[in-house]
Amino acid sequence: MNDYLDTNRANWNDRASLHAARTGQGYGVQRYIDDRGLLSDVVRFDQERLGDIRGLTSVHLQCHIGTDTLSLARLGARVTGLDFSPVALAEARALVAETGDAVDFVESDVDSALSAVPPGSFDLVYTGIGALCWLPRIDDWARVVAGLLKPGGRLFLREGHPILWAVDERLTDEPHLRYPYFEQEDPLEWDDDSSYVETDRPLTATKTYEWNHGLGEIVTALLGAGLTITGLVEHDSVPWEALPGQMVERPDGEYALDERAGVMPLSFTLQAVRLTA
Repeated sequence: MNDYLDTNRANWNDRASLHAARTGQGYGVQRYIDDRGLLSDVVRFDQERLGDIRGLTSVHLQCHIGTDTLSLARLGARVTGLDFSPVALAEARALVAETGDAVDFVESDVDSALSAVPPGSFDLVYTGIGALCWLPRIDDWARVVAGLLKPGGRLFLREGHPILWAVDERLTDEPHLRYPYFEQEDPLEWDDDSSYVETDRPLTATKTYEWNHGLGEIVTALLGAGLTITGLVEHDSVPWEALPGQMVERPDGEYALDERAGVMPLSFTLQAVRLTA
C-alpha cells in the first residue's frame, strides 16, 4: 500500500507546481491574489449549502494548493489545510502569504490525520472534488472524519459521483460504463502525462493508482462511523471537463453533459453530523 501512496504523492508533487503557476494556466491562482474576495468555483457552488461558517474551526482534507482552503477562510472559518504532498503545501503557503489569508497547513496523508491535528477539535471537516478516489478504503476515511469532529461537528463533502468515475472518458461518442463502481481491493492503474487543467508542460511523474467507492458505500461508512446524514444532493455537473467532447461549460464554471444531459449524476454534495461524543 505504501508503494501506491508514494507513487501518487510523486504525481501530486509534480502537479502542484504546475497547478500553482502564475501564468493563467493551472488553477489560475493569480486571481486570488488580485481579488482578495474571490472564492473558488467549488466553494462558491456550495456556498448556500455551506451556510454561515464564520468562526468555525475547520480542517480541509486533501487541500492540494489551497484555493478551496483559502476560500473557506474568506467565508470566515478558521481553517487548517491537510495534504500529503509537500510541494502542494509549499505552494499553498506561498499563495496565502501573497493573499494575506489566515490559513495553517499540515503535511499528512488522510489515514494519519488524527496524529497530525488534534482529534475531536473541529466544527467542520471539508473535502472537495476529486479526493476520495485516491483513498483505498472508504471505511478508514469515515473513521478519520468522525475522529476529527467535535460532537455536533459537521462533514461537508462535494465529490465527483462514483458513476462518473466508472465511465471511460476516452470514448467520446457518449458515456460508456467500463470501470468498477464499487470499491475494489486492487486499484485502477493509470499512466498519463496530462492533468485535468491546462498546464505549462506535461507531467513527468505520470503513474497513479485510484479506487472508486459507491455512493451507498460512502453513506454506509459514515453511518458506521457514528455520523448522521443530514443532506445528500446529486448534481448534473462537475467543475471540470470530465468527459471531453461530451460536455458544455455553464456560466458558473461547471460542466454538464450536452447531448446526453440528465442521463446520469456527475457529482454530489453530502453533509453529515457527529451527534455524540
